[in-house]
Amino acid sequence: MAIATFGAGCFWGVEAFFDRLNGVTNTTVGYTGGFVENPSYEQVKTGETGHAESIRIEFDPEVLTYEALVEYFLEAHDPTSVNRQGEDVGHQYRSVIFYANEEQRQQSVAKIKEWNDRGIFKSPIVTEVVPASTFYEAEEYHQQYVKKYGAACSAV
Repeated sequence: MAIATFGAGCFWGVEAFFDRLNGVTNTTVGYTGGFVENPSYEQVKTGETGHAESIRIEFDPEVLTYEALVEYFLEAHDPTSVNRQGEDVGHQYRSVIFYANEEQRQQSVAKIKEWNDRGIFKSPIVTEVVPASTFYEAEEYHQQYVKKYGAACSAV
């Protein structure tokens, strides 16, 4: 198994989107990219922790490639919007790819360039591509939120 970590706005709908893909074996929502250790949702939602609401995706690269996951990520939200997805506004909702190694970084940068060159969106993709850092799992009630409660956020 391999791991990909993305931030694409409110993590509830993003998790539901990725859960349905063949080759995804597990998803976990949480917080990463910031400077506060073991943050809570209450802290992250203020936008003052540096963390992004994120999803860690475990996947089988024999079934689903990392490059394909990046494409799905770009389709799952608005990667041309800075610090905003739908009604969710703030740095904690930024579009970001947290790469685990140089190969993931190169594939992410190349895919963004390809989509910008092809003019897939009317505006340029502003997704950050940054090294992965400690991933803190969100509280249990956030895990599989859409499956549990049938609701998603405005972003997806």
